[in-house]
Amino acid sequence: MESYPEKVEAALAWLKERVPDRPLAAIVLGSGLGSLAERLEDPMPIPFGEIPHWPVSTAPGHAARLVFGRLAGRRVVVQQGRVHYYEGFSMREVTFSARVYGAWKIPYYIPTNASGGIHHGLRTGDIVLVHDHINLLGTNPLIGPNREEWGPRFPDLVSAYDPELQLLAEEAARENGILLKRGTYVAFTGPSFETPAEIRMARTLGADLVGMSTVPEVIVARHMGMRVCALSCVANPAAGMTGQSLTHQEVLDEMEKSSASLLRLVEGLIRKLEEDRA
Repeated sequence: MESYPEKVEAALAWLKERVPDRPLAAIVLGSGLGSLAERLEDPMPIPFGEIPHWPVSTAPGHAARLVFGRLAGRRVVVQQGRVHYYEGFSMREVTFSARVYGAWKIPYYIPTNASGGIHHGLRTGDIVLVHDHINLLGTNPLIGPNREEWGPRFPDLVSAYDPELQLLAEEAARENGILLKRGTYVAFTGPSFETPAEIRMARTLGADLVGMSTVPEVIVARHMGMRVCALSCVANPAAGMTGQSLTHQEVLDEMEKSSASLLRLVEGLIRKLEEDRA
């Protein structure tokens, strides 16, 4: 039976046989945000299920494929969908794609997600630049033996969300007439939405956004030396803030409305990335 590092290397070797050029950035699209792949030049789609050991997402709104191509003239890979801890996947499976990208030495990691707004100043449809996170998943993807060639045993997360990339994202937002806010993202396991009491707790802890993804990927991406810029779309006010019940269809519907602005922002950011960092 192959070990986890061997599975990562097998998936990477399979991709390298089909994709000769290493992407400059890996862009992960959350629920309802898959349309960015349609903006790629010379797109080459690869379903997750064809890649050795790659976990296949089951969540609604996730297309479950990689699309390689060019965005703003830069080589990128767009990951349409992700797998989640709540689907029953292990943390190693949840972060498998980030491990492959890190092993490929892709310099930039740009995850996006749909979130609930905790801060009273956030509105449905707002795009938020994640500048920090709170991990309430009850676990960490780095638990277990450490592979030194991947990263240090105790990685520093002070700048998990790259300050320079945040400035570039804000510059891209201004150029595209997009209001970009900043916030701290808290991750719960799901799949149940949070209770009003849990949201009040998260607000007390300093969180502005709540979701069920992104944090494990960011930890692994930083462990492997990738530079991270995370963007979140507020799909709805968090539990207990309006008195209305929450549904996943509401998330997908709102993301469809907000996707155009987010995609312009991502494209503007990609245009500003430095090729010589690769």
